[in-house]
Amino acid sequence: MSSPADRTVVHLMRHGEVHNPEGVLYGRLDGFHLSDLGHEMARRVADHLADHDVTHVVASSLLRAQETATPVAEAHGVGITTDDRVIESANAFEGQLVGSMRPVDFLRPSHWSKIANPLRPSWGEPYAVVAERMLAAIADARSAARGHEAVVVSHQLPIWTARNALMGKRLWHDPRKRECRLASLTTLTYLGEELESITYSEPAAALLAQSHGGTG
Repeated sequence: MSSPADRTVVHLMRHGEVHNPEGVLYGRLDGFHLSDLGHEMARRVADHLADHDVTHVVASSLLRAQETATPVAEAHGVGITTDDRVIESANAFEGQLVGSMRPVDFLRPSHWSKIANPLRPSWGEPYAVVAERMLAAIADARSAARGHEAVVVSHQLPIWTARNALMGKRLWHDPRKRECRLASLTTLTYLGEELESITYSEPAAALLAQSHGGTG
């Protein structure tokens, strides 16, 4: 018979909307803060989790992740553990203006090596590497919050890759089909050492219609 003390929850939270009026594929570039709407998204999630037993908060070192984690950490009186195993994936197109790139631009000879293998993918960090680092960070967060709840603020591709790995699915995928919107929670519930469930929620859903979206 299991007890509540055997249950540990890890919430994988995507950061809120970023102030990015030029539409830069920001990737791991630092200096990209949350927009005003992004800050409100972070507060909405903090309010949603206010009655939860959060004892551990983790975020990547990127500003958008740190700023998203801050209201959650403050609401529960804990610090933020910075862990770059949950950072955005590396991308060879980082710094490009997403809106200005046309499909034909990717066919330039200088880009051929970057788009040669979409299953790896050849334009960035291999999905298998992303999954490995994310699962290691999740395991450590689960250990730190054992019997309680942890919040790990990360980025869309790493969260989706970790979810696919945990579900035993293939790691390569169509980015347009990721279920990981801004300020969403992908919640992992463990009973003892076993993963009991994976659920998805959008505490800031009411704000998403106002958003211009995001690239990571």
